[in-house]
Amino acid sequence: MIVPWQSLDPQTLNNLIEAFVLREGTDYGEQEISLTEKVAAVHNQLQSGSAVIVYSELHETVDIVPSDRFPREA
Repeated sequence: MIVPWQSLDPQTLNNLIEAFVLREGTDYGEQEISLTEKVAAVHNQLQSGSAVIVYSELHETVDIVPSDRFPREA
């Protein structure tokens, strides 16, 4: 189920994004990027619609994934 990022409390959204960017294996590249910059980048992706928050009822987990994994609604 896609969770609209706008429906989350701002602090909850920030905590969710921080947890996402701090996951092991999410830091790639030659340049070090600060946590603040990473959080801002993910927040921008949510705002632009290029990423979405997904809740799995089966696994009771939340993830942030590229929106192109889901078909566009008519």
